[in-house]
Amino acid sequence: MNISDRSVQLYDDGADDLLNAESFPDRVSLLPAEHGAPQAGSRLRVMWGQDLLADVLDGRYRAVICGVNDKDNSHGVIAQICSLLTTSQWSASSVTSYAKMFQESLQIHAANDREPYILKYDLDSVLILAMLRPHGRDYFTVGDIARGFRTITKMLQGRADRRPVCTVSFLGAASNKLVVDDANQEEPSFETVLRTMHDAGYRGDVYPSPKMWNYAHIGVFPSYPYPKGIDRMRAGSS
Repeated sequence: MNISDRSVQLYDDGADDLLNAESFPDRVSLLPAEHGAPQAGSRLRVMWGQDLLADVLDGRYRAVICGVNDKDNSHGVIAQICSLLTTSQWSASSVTSYAKMFQESLQIHAANDREPYILKYDLDSVLILAMLRPHGRDYFTVGDIARGFRTITKMLQGRADRRPVCTVSFLGAASNKLVVDDANQEEPSFETVLRTMHDAGYRGDVYPSPKMWNYAHIGVFPSYPYPKGIDRMRAGSS
């Protein structure tokens, strides 16, 4: 069907014909979510097309989840948020210093506790719940994400002042990369990350990595869990 045959126009002044999706290499093919009666607290919302930093500046979230390490956070999301929020007294260097101090204290008093820990950075207008990268590693594993989000879920329960909440996907990270496990240093799939967060009890928003905008040939969904039809397709059913 040609655009001119459709009853709904998306743009004014004939721009529908100018904004042909095939002309833009960075894009996704968004598929409709599974229809049915909505259930509260059952899904993660995937924020395709949205800018995390702009949404934080606009005050759309009371809490943001990301990673932090005790070495260098100058290229991380937390440093970008600190630099953009004028009311924040935190900087990339002070964020790292606090993480280092906390990490050193852990090695003395709680070396055998299960990691990762969640550090709280109060930036006045938004609370950062930062997952501290385990000591001696330059990456998170899927197991770390599972344990971290179970802790975060407890920190969010009954705290209306910490919602709405969003998280980075931890994929394509510059400072705190995510791998499958210690033996498999490959990044997990986005589906694995969403499933891990969901199974841990998290029900907020998730922002995809910018590098995911190069997969227009693969359909993506605006929420998780995905439609049940995907599992039937994987099993060989039509």
